[in-house]
Amino acid sequence: MIKKLQNITPAQLNNISNIIGEAFVTNEMFHNWGSIEERHDDVITYMTIYVDYVYHAGELYSNEDMTGFIGLEDTARKPILLRFKMLFRMIRRLRFSRIRSLISFVKQIDKADNLFVNKRHIDTLMVCVKKDHQGQGIASELVEFAKRKAKIEGIPLLFHTDMDAYAEMYQHLGCRLYNKVTADNGVTRYCLCYNVGKRS
Repeated sequence: MIKKLQNITPAQLNNISNIIGEAFVTNEMFHNWGSIEERHDDVITYMTIYVDYVYHAGELYSNEDMTGFIGLEDTARKPILLRFKMLFRMIRRLRFSRIRSLISFVKQIDKADNLFVNKRHIDTLMVCVKKDHQGQGIASELVEFAKRKAKIEGIPLLFHTDMDAYAEMYQHLGCRLYNKVTADNGVTRYCLCYNVGKRS
């Protein structure tokens, strides 16, 4: 059973941030930040700030034993003030060179989403499974939960990934690859959609 995370302690949120951060250290999104060892601490810092934003926006969900997490944001209810707070914290805590390289990457892959930019949809902010629990079907459970939410709202559900294996997994789970863009660092952003159509 997947549930929205609410009323957890700062220690619990910190533990969740570390789980998600460790899972994202190898993500190609951080390719420009150097080797896994070189970027490790900065990725943990980045993801800690990001997870804090997702949680306080009321967009973070987990399975019962907190080994799998998913962030889901309805674009009709974007928390703008929390986003500014997140960006300010990143500027304060990350090296400028890190932020600059990330912005450069995002600018190159941002246009991949033009098809849905002006349409209400659910953005999947993250899908993460604790390393020692991977391969047990938890990711599929999280994605199926997101698909059910999209069906209830009658709006598309979008996934974005820079990892080939994840793009293949989302397609296996019923999503359609609608675009992909390769940045100048060789990293490809895959854009996928689970389109439930309009509500009757």
